[in-house]
Amino acid sequence: MLRWFRVVAVAEACSWAGLLVGMFFKYVTETGEIGVKVFGPIHGGLFLLYAAGVVLSAREAGWSRSTVVLGLACAVPPFTSVWFERRMAARTAANQLA
Repeated sequence: MLRWFRVVAVAEACSWAGLLVGMFFKYVTETGEIGVKVFGPIHGGLFLLYAAGVVLSAREAGWSRSTVVLGLACAVPPFTSVWFERRMAARTAANQLA
């Protein structure tokens, strides 16, 4: 489950990047909205998968409720899903060594 969570966290961050680029072209250069039309739904789906991944990984790894809330909150600011996944991966590795 944690490996799947890593893939989803990185994909969610990449979809954020695509959406931000699309928003740049739509709102700043005003050259088109195809990027938002393409990456908007992709990001939405990956956002939901990431949220499900936080909940399912929390069950498997025994994360606290506050850690789950932090993980869900990390879906909102761009690229923090990767930061959270890395933090949890390091914590899991440290717990396995102890």
